[in-house]
Amino acid sequence: MSNTIHIQIDRADGSLQRLIGLVERRGFEIHGMNMNDVGDWRTLALTVASRDGTRCIDNLGRQIDRLFGVRRIEAPASANAA
Repeated sequence: MSNTIHIQIDRADGSLQRLIGLVERRGFEIHGMNMNDVGDWRTLALTVASRDGTRCIDNLGRQIDRLFGVRRIEAPASANAA
């Protein structure tokens, strides 16, 4: 099952590379990305799915939120959330 995460991130060198690397290291695949530049930041709609079905989208959202340069994130609530 895929989920879409909406992210605002700074338009800094390497910001997208850090984001994509984090998503892949945490066990998710990127199925789609829609990006718009807005001033000094980018807005992204990132569609991701767990590689093995055991990964929680809530954890990924919290990890992305801690990433340097992320201004705002809206992640869907997981059905597996406790």
